[in-house]
Amino acid sequence: MFFDEHAPPHFHAEYGEFKASVNIPTLEIIEGKLPRRAQELVLDWAELHQTELMKNWDLCHRHQKPHNIEPLK
Repeated sequence: MFFDEHAPPHFHAEYGEFKASVNIPTLEIIEGKLPRRAQELVLDWAELHQTELMKNWDLCHRHQKPHNIEPLK
């Protein structure tokens, strides 16, 4: 996530040369593309941390540092 991002609430994911933006409320890729397995892992992680991601989105919009979110185990 970055400060001063545009709506809808989203986060950025990168895997090698692939990049994608994921809508937090709907957990859909809204821009870019990831390999199928990487996409599944990113979306599984996002589903587990959807509430935390929304809180971080709100923090970023207030120009506050987002909290760390645990990686997928």
